Amino acid sequence: MAGSGHTSDNTNQDTKAAKSNQDSNLQDFSEDEENLIARMFGLVGKRWSLIAGRIPGRTAEEIEKYWTSKYRSSKER
Repeated sequence: MAGSGHTSDNTNQDTKAAKSNQDSNLQDFSEDEENLIARMFGLVGKRWSLIAGRIPGRTAEEIEKYWTSKYRSSKER
């Protein structure tokens, strides 16, 4: 039985590590980038490549992932 508890602990640690890694990816965006993404989204919607064109070094995929991670309720509309 002790073995099954150990596996559960490893699973919990893996889940926490994945969430921590995901959160750190969100922190890679500066406050200025976040503000620009929000303003651009308000203007052009989900045109991620257009938004990415305004933020040097960012891809449309990175911006879409950031937005959907941070603003899940916007995705559900």
